[in-house]
Order: sequence, then C-alpha cells, then structure tokens
Amino acid sequence: MQQLAFPRYEFRFKNTKNKPGVFDVVRKKFVVLTPEEWVRQHCVRYLNEALQYPLSLINVEKQLEVSGLKKRYDVVVFTPEGKIRILVECKAPSVAITQETFDQIARYNLSLQADLLMVTNGLVHYYCQLDYEHGRYNFLAELPPYA
Repeated sequence: MQQLAFPRYEFRFKNTKNKPGVFDVVRKKFVVLTPEEWVRQHCVRYLNEALQYPLSLINVEKQLEVSGLKKRYDVVVFTPEGKIRILVECKAPSVAITQETFDQIARYNLSLQADLLMVTNGLVHYYCQLDYEHGRYNFLAELPPYA
C-alpha cells in the first residue's frame, strides 16, 4: 500500500477469499484493506500511539443519522465522560480534500457536536477546533495530545 503522511506503524495483514485484510485494533478483527481503510488504520494508530488517546476511547465506523439518512462516521474519539472530543473523516489518498469533504464532516457534526475535527486523505491533514459560541471553526496546526 501507499506510504502516507503519518509515522510508520506495524500492521497485521491476512488474505481472506483473495481479499487483503488488515487487523483493526479498535474493532479487534480483520477488515478488508481498501485505500480508505489504509488511511483510517493509520489515523487510529496516530491518535493512539502519537497522541496517546486510549484505544478504549476510540470508536470506528459506527452508524449515525443525518437528516433522516443513515451514514457512518470514520473515527470518533470520546472523552472519559462520553462526550465526543474528535470526529475524523478519512478519504482514500486518491480523493482530494475539497469543500464537499468539509461539508460532509460538518453535517455529521451537527448531531455529534465534537470539539475537534480532522479531515485526511492520508497525504494531507486538516485539523479544526469548533467555536460553537461564535458559530465558526479555527484551523489548527495539529491535534492536541490526550491529557
């Protein structure tokens, strides 16, 4: 798979029915290794290993309802109190990050109300802190580590 703009991590791989799989440390199972999944797995490892967010606070690919439609978020990180701290939208490396990508994560965040957003295609990362009081978001150079 393609080298991404994350630190290098060790992954477990296996083939099932001629499809490559990667072990997801959050879901505790092998999942089909697509380009987007490759980005998602790097993101999870980055949040856990580089930023020290405990795996017990990280959730991957869960369903949510947005304007009556069923959608799936890529990654969320919770606070110990159960509030959503970070919402992450992952795209395949071949997908450019556009305004449409930001609109997508903003729609998801209407119901989730995260403090921080991350949008990545594995090659380019954007981080934002939400300012709900003033109705805007502020771009950050990086996400804060777990404290």
